[in-house]
Amino acid sequence: MPVPGDRSMTTRYAKSSRGVVTSPHHLATAAGEAVLAAGGNAIEAALAVGATLCVVYPHMNSLGGDGFWLLCDETGKLTGLDGAGAAGQAYTPAFYTGQGLDAIPVRGPHAANTVAGLVSVWGAAHLVSRAHWGGRWSWQEVLDPAHDHAERGFACSASQGDFLTQKWAELGGFQTLTGIYAPNGQPAPAGARFQQPYLAESLRLLQRDGADGFYRGELARRIAQGLADAGSLLSADDLAAFHCRQVEPISVPYRNGRAVNMPPPTQGLASLLILGQLDRFDLARHPHLSADYVHLVVEATKQAFRVRDRHVADPEQVDIPVAELLAPAAIADLAEAIDMTLAAPWGKGVGPADTVWFGVVDAKGRAVSAIQSIYHEYGSGVVAGDTGIIWQNRGTSFSLDPQHVNVLKPGKRPFHTLNPAMYLEDGRPRLVYGTMGGDGQPQTQAAVATRALDYRLPLPEVLDSPRWLLGRTWGQSSDSLKLEGRFAPEVFEELVRRGHVVERVEDYAQMMGHAGVIRVLDDGMFEAASDPRSDGAAAGG
Repeated sequence: MPVPGDRSMTTRYAKSSRGVVTSPHHLATAAGEAVLAAGGNAIEAALAVGATLCVVYPHMNSLGGDGFWLLCDETGKLTGLDGAGAAGQAYTPAFYTGQGLDAIPVRGPHAANTVAGLVSVWGAAHLVSRAHWGGRWSWQEVLDPAHDHAERGFACSASQGDFLTQKWAELGGFQTLTGIYAPNGQPAPAGARFQQPYLAESLRLLQRDGADGFYRGELARRIAQGLADAGSLLSADDLAAFHCRQVEPISVPYRNGRAVNMPPPTQGLASLLILGQLDRFDLARHPHLSADYVHLVVEATKQAFRVRDRHVADPEQVDIPVAELLAPAAIADLAEAIDMTLAAPWGKGVGPADTVWFGVVDAKGRAVSAIQSIYHEYGSGVVAGDTGIIWQNRGTSFSLDPQHVNVLKPGKRPFHTLNPAMYLEDGRPRLVYGTMGGDGQPQTQAAVATRALDYRLPLPEVLDSPRWLLGRTWGQSSDSLKLEGRFAPEVFEELVRRGHVVERVEDYAQMMGHAGVIRVLDDGMFEAASDPRSDGAAAGG
């Protein structure tokens, strides 16, 4: 099977009848493109993309992170794969409060307190591909591009070093991490050849032993030992107990179809609540660059986040009335509470997250919307020994308050910002989309979906258009409404007049996330676009 090489020129838009792929890094897109071109299906291409992203975008995702995949086959059958890792058995609120802490540390060994579920999702997806999608690519073959880039190296992206430099005060003391990503005390510069021999060896073991080896094989033993040596209390038993969950996706009506997302513990509920409210408004009467449009989506977001923060946690530990919350009457009540002339009060949200979203649609119209993450940039800062695997800090989203819906408990899964999205018409994917960005994910998803469906913008314009973010982002404590500077001055003025606390940010701000979108056209063609804020590309099979 072909392995893609480096490409000096990338494209943000692609159109093809043989399937398309979009991701936030051009090398990952190239890996998926090669699979599609060789006749592979959307799952096989997505596996090549996802594994490659763990190598070439290490500040955003890793084998040591979590993931959620949303699959739709040619018959319209939806499948959700939930890779939310659970808290280790040794981690309790008492463990942290006994050390004088009132919150879980954001970095360090005790931030590395949950199992990484991503590889289990890959394994489950590959089984679906072989059993139901006529897949022919072996597990070893779909991981070949990732192994090749780890072993031979690749041209380092600017963002890899930039994020480490920005967070050096938090991450510079983790010698195993800096030994890989800043061996001379300086992060690798953009364009430098970057090799990861330890990660290449881990990928080789994963290719040899399958996904199960990450949790119950030689690689699992190396990971557990490396985490223990770093001071984490996650154990080999914690890894061995974990399995990916296959779950039923959730949805709401939107325009002529249904918006689909993942159930709790993800915030997919919030993304659907926003669209459900907007479905009760005639958006097209408000230009998509107007204050009315931004105000309406922001106010719908506030309503959705209040519901999210009251309810979303591990559904195996907490009773979450999802059907009741998504019922038409409940959504109508939220929509009716929106005041188009006045901003509702707003408090602190969840905050930032470093994540990758990618999507694939193959020649048969089968679709994958996938998201994987280590939560904050470079996760916990802990690398699992000599495996080269950065471990996530997703468990820092747990609360130590015993009354909180997301209170820490051994074996419990944390609240997840991750949520991959699709939009279906007549039971078939029409739009496949998603983004990175913590609280920004549902907001950017709403911008992408409405600009693609309600305003029918050309796909590159859907992602290029200026965006907004309500809430906190990297290194900031303010929960203001942040707008990219390309909005007209009168938009800022009108939003302030309505009571929003508004901040102007860069014209193309990283905090707005790295979005991607695929649209299925009426003539049987597929088109894909990637975000100009990312290092990504879109390509056709």
